[in-house]
Amino acid sequence: MATFRSFEGLRDALADAEFDRPPAIVCNAHITGLSVARALQARDVPVIAIDRNEKGVAPYSDAVDFAGRVTYPLDDEAGFCEDVEALAAELDHEPVAFGCMDEWVHAFSRTEPEGVVLPFAERATIDRVLDKESLYTVAEELGVPYPETYRIAETDPTETGGEQGPAGREGGPGGEGRESIPAAEAAERLGFPLVVKPALKRKFAEAVGTNVIEVADEAEFEDVVANAAAEGVRVMAQEKVPAVQGEDCSLASYVPESGDAVSFVGNARVRYPLGYGTSCVVRRATGEDAREVEENALAVLDETGYYGISEAEFLYDGDREQYALIDVNTRPWKWISLPVQAGANLPLAAYSDAVGEDYEADEVRDASWVYLADYLKALGTEGFADVLSRDDWLSLMSGDFEASADLTTGVYRPSDPAPAYQLLTTEFGTQEYYCSC
Repeated sequence: MATFRSFEGLRDALADAEFDRPPAIVCNAHITGLSVARALQARDVPVIAIDRNEKGVAPYSDAVDFAGRVTYPLDDEAGFCEDVEALAAELDHEPVAFGCMDEWVHAFSRTEPEGVVLPFAERATIDRVLDKESLYTVAEELGVPYPETYRIAETDPTETGGEQGPAGREGGPGGEGRESIPAAEAAERLGFPLVVKPALKRKFAEAVGTNVIEVADEAEFEDVVANAAAEGVRVMAQEKVPAVQGEDCSLASYVPESGDAVSFVGNARVRYPLGYGTSCVVRRATGEDAREVEENALAVLDETGYYGISEAEFLYDGDREQYALIDVNTRPWKWISLPVQAGANLPLAAYSDAVGEDYEADEVRDASWVYLADYLKALGTEGFADVLSRDDWLSLMSGDFEASADLTTGVYRPSDPAPAYQLLTTEFGTQEYYCSC
């Protein structure tokens, strides 16, 4: 367990430290960062966890060697770069960076801190994947299903002065990418309820507190569009997919610059809140549908030229009886410890490539992952039935799951208890830590 230090304290501590191999810099230092640190622990990789404050769970793990504060990139991206470069300058080896939320990935890719190894594609490629306008254009070209979606004219950069997306930059002012139509026309084509999504998630989430909004009528839709336009955020109107609850699938993968991908298909069995919430029970998916999800996701990644860790999310459309691409996250995510448990250690694969070491994935096996903090809340939802077995619960409560091959957790591990205690202080205590995971 590391002591969370000030920036100056962390820099001084790293100056005195000796590492026999390149350390990993993991940020932000919450649930996903914790999972990355634990994954790297399999090969005793030193981990430096950085964040804007000490309230995340990762700094308190035995898998973290040093932890401390850096400038938050959304507050001052140049300051973040300067901090990371200063930390790297104190090390004997170039550290390998793992950004665990979009703003940290963007900051690394935009500033490219000197002396830091980035195990993922360059900025232009990441933008092409993360920007949904661009992503859906690629999907359409490849014949990969995605929800009916319209770019809203009132939030075009030519109207708001906001940032152009990849399509806009390529096509000149206004872009020649996806069709832009007035909000009223989009509503007429899609009907209500419909879903409003930003082209890029993080700025929208900072403005309205969420990455997706379901609107029930014209008044709600007009209000969301007006707010997005005022913030300079490009948004799209999307059909509300008649998704079958519990059938969502994602491809978890590490794609190297050359060679075969390390991959795993997971089924988000339970989300909390139910519907559009984040995953709290995920299991390995197999069969023909899982193979199709994998093939479609890898085709999209290949077409964009992306390499690195990513999660490609698909909803199962019950009416069309097909999986529709929703989003791609070009970074680790909340349940990344599941593929690790199942034999596909994606963080270690990325680290190994970055430092020139060998990595071979195990044969992928069935496994499940549970994030108890949210799953316990889901159990209190009217009409929801427990999907864990009695044996699962006994294994979790006794701690026996840590020695098993088929069950793992998001934070709670009796052998590494401090992160779970830290989570309790933010869930039920006086501390607060915002992270959309």
